[in-house]
Parts: sequence; structure tokens; C-alpha cells
Amino acid sequence: MIKVTDLQKTYNGITVLNIPSLDIPQGESFGLVGNNGAGKTTFFRLILDLIEASKGEVLINDKIVMRNDEWKTITGSFLDENFLIDFLTPQEYFNFIGKLHHKTEGDIALFLESMTDFFNGEILENKKLIRDLSKGNQKKTGIAAALMGDPKILILDEPFTALDPSSQIRLKRFLNDLQSKFNITMLISSHDLNHVTEVCKRIVVLEKGKIVKDIHTTEDTLKELESYFAV
Repeated sequence: MIKVTDLQKTYNGITVLNIPSLDIPQGESFGLVGNNGAGKTTFFRLILDLIEASKGEVLINDKIVMRNDEWKTITGSFLDENFLIDFLTPQEYFNFIGKLHHKTEGDIALFLESMTDFFNGEILENKKLIRDLSKGNQKKTGIAAALMGDPKILILDEPFTALDPSSQIRLKRFLNDLQSKFNITMLISSHDLNHVTEVCKRIVVLEKGKIVKDIHTTEDTLKELESYFAV
């Protein structure tokens, strides 16, 4: 579903990402881990055509992302708070995103009802503007909005950061259910090795912009990753 060929991104003569080849098939739960500056967010931004590659290309369904918009209708993403419209309330924001996806008021209401457990009474009830929400609740809002269009591809950058422990558990359960029921292709980056191994069946480790490990998750994967990063 997603294919990367000779993908490079360079800033001021320094190569921050260099991936010769990578394939992510439909329905795969793909985890991306690495230290700060490893290139995780850069990689996601290249997939989403938010920045231009210095070399190479990303294809979704065999079409180059920078040359067509078809992939946008099947892709949901949340990388950071810049994806939000922070002068709206969450309800107003969901109504706006829903209309972009041609959802009726009833469709939007049903979707928000399905998110009740994840929201845990903290998103819709207090009537705050998004900018006045905690970082964790802003993240919940962004993740939910990424799902409103019933995407076949979901891309989340550090989704567990800023969430309280209960919300992290709810999110892991939600993502696992989503992947198993709808065969959605998920790309998730995380600094938390425990969370990403519980959600993703494949883990790729980036170091200084290069892939240094590409493994399928087993009961030993967490220990393997901990040993790698402990060196």
C-alpha cells in the first residue's frame, strides 16, 4: 500500500533521512521508533506530502503522493497540534471535519458516541476551545478527527505522549480493535517501546535517518529493543 524508493531529505547539506527501500502492505500495523532526531517525524511528513523530498519518492497505491490527491481521501493523520483549529471547540471542529468528509449530523453524532470511552468525559462536555484544552485532550481531539473519514491508512506521531495512563490504555485497546476489525494500515511512532510493541506487529528502528532494524513483533521484541537502546 505504501512504497518508499530511494527517499532522502537533506537540510543545509545534512541528510536527516535516507531510506533506500521500504514497503508497508495493506493492513499492517507499523511502528516507528528511534531517539530524538532519528527522522521519524520527517518520514511521516514526507509520506503526507507536507515537505518535499530531496530525492526519491513515496507511493500510495502505486501513485506518487506529490503528484496526485487520491491518497488523501483514504488517509487520516495527526502529527501535532498544528493539525487542529484551536479557536474552535472540539464539537465545532468535529462538525467541520465531518462536513469535509461529507458526513451528516447523524453520522457525526454516531462517530462521537463511538469515541465516548476514549474521550472519558473530557472533550465535549466542558465547552472549552481547543487551545484551552490540556495537551493530552488536544491529542485526543486530533486522533479522533483523524478517524472521522473512515481512513484506510492512519498515521499518528507520538500518540501516547501527554496522555494519562488510563487514556494510554484506552488508546491501545482502541487501536488494536480498529486494526483487527477494519484491517486498517497504521503507522505509529513512539518513544515508548512498551506501547508500540503492544500495538504494532512490525517495528522499524531509525537511527540518524537510516533503518537499522526491521522486525516483526514477538514476545521477545521489547527486550530486543530495550537492549538496542541501552547500548
